[in-house]
Amino acid sequence: MTTPSKVPAADQTLAILAHLATQRGPVPAATIAVALDLPRSTVYHLLAVMQERGFVVHLPEERRYGLGIAAFELSSGFSRQQPLARLGRPLVAGLVDRLGESGHLAVLHGRDVLYLVEERAPRRPSLVTDVGVRLPAHLTATGRAMLAELPPAQLRALYPDRAAFESRHAQDESDVPGWSYGRLKRVLAEVRTRGWADAAIAVTFPDDASAELREIAVAGVREAATTLSRRIRGTR
Repeated sequence: MTTPSKVPAADQTLAILAHLATQRGPVPAATIAVALDLPRSTVYHLLAVMQERGFVVHLPEERRYGLGIAAFELSSGFSRQQPLARLGRPLVAGLVDRLGESGHLAVLHGRDVLYLVEERAPRRPSLVTDVGVRLPAHLTATGRAMLAELPPAQLRALYPDRAAFESRHAQDESDVPGWSYGRLKRVLAEVRTRGWADAAIAVTFPDDASAELREIAVAGVREAATTLSRRIRGTR
């Protein structure tokens, strides 16, 4: 059972902002109220305050609300402060020290994987990834792990047709014909069945790695990912 919020107005405000952030465009206040199961009067009052503060914009001709410039500034502040990288770097470094294999932390950014932390183990093969590098999510193990956790509707929205698989990167494998939404679903089903990864933390090991190393790596990645998830949510 969900514990009632001690500050319901704050909880409702954040819920509205989070809901707007998941929409493909501005939406009517009535739609927000239905989606969040809130009284329409409450939604209108909160939207008015957020509009005054610049967190939402009102499109009167369309009778819709969307995210405002203040919300964008929050995301920019997150990028500047890099809290996810700060939280994740010690966990990835500890994992690399225990396993002796390179590891990284990445996030899903649209249809790309964006690498935030890279820890390279001594005397291990060099990697094509690095901090700040973007790669097509469907072509990387880390990206597939994150895509496998998305709700079907969100995954379909990211890959509506074959054009979504076309490369925006020079000379990468996504230029090879054969990718489709059906193939992606099959690949992601294999990822879920195998259960080797369920977060944005990953370890790179050679194809001929022993079964023991694979098992230890999987356990270590899951433990680190669980710890990072708790820290992101502000819990220990």
